[in-house]
Amino acid sequence: MTEERRAIDLGPVRADGWFGRLGDGSREFLQLCQIVGDHFVAFGVIAGVQIRALTIDRRSPDASLVDFAVGEGEAEQRLPLGEFRRRLATAMLSDEGALTELSDAPTPDELQAFVGVRTLLLAGIFDVEVRALRVGGGRPIGVWIATGDAEEEITPEDLRESLRDRVRSELARVRPQSPFAIDLARVPEAADALDSGDSARTIELLGAWPGPLSLLLRTAEGAALAPEARATLAQALGLLGTAYVRTERFDWAEEVLRLGIQWAQDGNAGAELFRRLAEAYFVRERHGEAIGLLRRSLVLGAPPVDVLPLLARCFAARERWVAAMVCVEQADAAGAPARSLDDVRIPAERVLGESWTRLRAIVPAPVAVSAVASTVPPKAP
Repeated sequence: MTEERRAIDLGPVRADGWFGRLGDGSREFLQLCQIVGDHFVAFGVIAGVQIRALTIDRRSPDASLVDFAVGEGEAEQRLPLGEFRRRLATAMLSDEGALTELSDAPTPDELQAFVGVRTLLLAGIFDVEVRALRVGGGRPIGVWIATGDAEEEITPEDLRESLRDRVRSELARVRPQSPFAIDLARVPEAADALDSGDSARTIELLGAWPGPLSLLLRTAEGAALAPEARATLAQALGLLGTAYVRTERFDWAEEVLRLGIQWAQDGNAGAELFRRLAEAYFVRERHGEAIGLLRRSLVLGAPPVDVLPLLARCFAARERWVAAMVCVEQADAAGAPARSLDDVRIPAERVLGESWTRLRAIVPAPVAVSAVASTVPPKAP
């Protein structure tokens, strides 16, 4: 007999009205909300962002400067208000993580973890009343919600996507329509800062560019830009993306680097951006995705010596030892520093054993990389 469907009350974890209570009675908080926007201040609270100061530009409000820090003890950053809002929305749109398991008699902590803390807080500011979980009856778990006078049961995934749609709508509502300017003279300075290890300076110089460039990409003016200008814009986004990787803001890094790839299209600039994006995935242990990006980088003409070492480490992380060893040998032939890939070579030789030794006795290792095609190793058996 099929188990009867039952409801689990979400009252103990619901966050209705939390934002209103947060700033209750604070004149400064009210002023902050009037300038930045209620929902964006709430996004900042959810993301752990502390707004330290505002420098208001009355002629162009979106150019007002926001000084902020992410978390306790972190370095202070500064962004124009328009870009600051976009970054907050991006944080709310990022993946909240897989749904957790739910026991037969869940505690409030389990319920909160299942629905998601961010989901509950966003529901609270968008007036979505998350009333109960519906379980059993031979059907997947559902969430019973109320918006205004309407009530319905939806999946937890649909609830999250519905809230993300509200975030996107809020960002679209405040997106500036005014013209913008990009100073290409900042790109060499940003590159020098990144080379010297000053990622914060690179972000300061280029951090406001992604929003305008995302808009420009879809205009006739953007399509008419000369290839050299597009390549410079792609380079700037590559620098900014790498700076975000080095400061462990990976979601921002991936978004910026993918925008850079759209600007670069094919060619050397595209090859470099695919490599930088692969580095971002590698740092997050998303090795399979990094492998595809590195292959694409090689096909577009990236120097093998820049790509093959990372490709070897990605294959090794996935225990594809034949492919890893081929990459090691080709990296050596391309001029990689001696023994720099021993962290891959030694475990690969140990796993492959005598079979690899006998193969190399018959088929010698490469001594030079003569073509891009030869640098793309075959799939491991």
